[in-house]
Amino acid sequence: MSSALSVGTVTETESEAPRRRLPFWSWPIGLAAVIVLLSVVRLVTGRGDVSASGTLSAALAWAMPLALAGLGGLWSERAGVINIGLEGMMILGTWGAAFGGLHGGPWTGVLGAIVCGAIGGLVHALATVTFGVDHIVSGVALNIVALGAASYLASRFFGELEGGSDVQSPPLPSLPKVGIPGISEPLGAVEEKGWFFVSELAAIIRAVTTNLSLLTIIALLLFVGTYWVLWHTPFGLRIRSCGESPAAAESLGVNVYLYKYIAVTASGGLAGLGGGFLSMVASNAYREGQTGGRGYIGLAAMIFGNWRPGGVLMGSGLFGYMDALQLRGGGAAIHALLLLVAILLLALGLWQLLRTGRTVQGAIALACGILVAVFWMLTETIPGDVTAFAPHLTTLLVLALASQRLRMPAANGKVYRRGDGH
Repeated sequence: MSSALSVGTVTETESEAPRRRLPFWSWPIGLAAVIVLLSVVRLVTGRGDVSASGTLSAALAWAMPLALAGLGGLWSERAGVINIGLEGMMILGTWGAAFGGLHGGPWTGVLGAIVCGAIGGLVHALATVTFGVDHIVSGVALNIVALGAASYLASRFFGELEGGSDVQSPPLPSLPKVGIPGISEPLGAVEEKGWFFVSELAAIIRAVTTNLSLLTIIALLLFVGTYWVLWHTPFGLRIRSCGESPAAAESLGVNVYLYKYIAVTASGGLAGLGGGFLSMVASNAYREGQTGGRGYIGLAAMIFGNWRPGGVLMGSGLFGYMDALQLRGGGAAIHALLLLVAILLLALGLWQLLRTGRTVQGAIALACGILVAVFWMLTETIPGDVTAFAPHLTTLLVLALASQRLRMPAANGKVYRRGDGH
């Protein structure tokens, strides 16, 4: 790492260098495989909503708040600061979006969400970086304080407004939506034909080109920008060095405290923007308890994504899809998805047995796949209580299956004091 920092080149740190990256061509092949699996599930179960454009559009809308929270967590933890406080920063963002939107329009609401979330990040940075408070303790405390602060501010500023109350704001101005004109109806016609693979592909294209909020596009661009900044600029290398070996970074002239402050504050701004998305896009008003634990799911998406932007986006998409499916299709749709889960578990088990030599893990995955398949064949729906819990259950299962390939930044969560490397 020291050689990379000293010459200012943008390379991987020594601890990350041996990791293999997926080639570019694997992404379209992976997408094609997902479309094939969705087509199989639709044909076998007869549930068109598992791959309908409406479900996919809703999944994208529900995934964005999780993705922004996870991206915020990535910035913080790449700099070595664990950010359990993402939930609290999202809560502050929901209120900031409502306050800004009511007083200055939709883009002022976006700015208000970022600023309020960044204030939460700054408080977390002050506690962990300057005062050396345990990162978990600081994050939990921030979540509690943010919940109380948002409740007080809502009653103070929204309680007497027309259409508002102590627990919600009046309706907020809408952000612009964009789309590619002239293709929605033809794609919808292809989707309704029920053709294998082709209809699913048409549904995906229709979902990402019709009535798409500008904030969704901005969020996706933030993922591209994060990847470029953190992995292709000297600034990003210095931030990542603070999460891998702050002592080595300091010895080469990096102001570790400053970079940690920047990263954690940016983390709060991104999480706050995720909260603003809930207020202004997923809904049209601030409501108390609006985040519903999505900050924690965003954190789980970041871990599932192995502290990388592409992985965070995929993990958030999975959880958003589960949210959308259980809201639109209920227990019957989730039951149909069990077939897909069974296929994936069986494929994972065989791959671990035949390619990686992990006998125990492969056997467990195969056993779980067989159990899920048997449950799917013997039942017709999922109870309502389990359906509502499906996104959270997915979070636990994915983390359990992915935990063995994860590697967080080496100095993540460790309290650092200036001069520790001397």
